[in-house]
Amino acid sequence: MKNNQTIFTSAARTATTTATIPCPSMAGLFFINCTAASLTPSVVFTIAGVSPNGSAEYTILTSAAITGTGLTVLRVHPEFTAAANTVAKDILPAAIKVTATHADTDSITYSMAFVGVD
Repeated sequence: MKNNQTIFTSAARTATTTATIPCPSMAGLFFINCTAASLTPSVVFTIAGVSPNGSAEYTILTSAAITGTGLTVLRVHPEFTAAANTVAKDILPAAIKVTATHADTDSITYSMAFVGVD
C-alpha cells in the first residue's frame, strides 16, 4: 500500500463538503469513519475523476447514505467486481474530487482517508 492521504479531518459537519486531491495511485481504498451522529443525519460520498485540464468531472463511485457511526470502506480497483455503492471496477485519474453531500443540517462527525494500492 502507498500514498496515504487525509481527505477530510475528523469534524462535526452539517453541510456539503468538497475536496480535490492529487491521486498518484490508479486504485485505492477510501475509509470513512463516522464517530458521532446527532438526530437523523444522512451523508452520501461521491468520488469523481477530474479531467486533465480540470474542466470536467465524472462520477466513479457514490456511496449509500451514511446515517450513523461506524466505518465504511469504498473501493476502486480495475480488477475488483463492481458492487453498487461500495466497489467500482475502474481506475483513478491523476486528480479526484470527493463530495460529501448532506441531506439535512443534522450533525454527523466523520473523517475520510485514502490509501492507494498497486
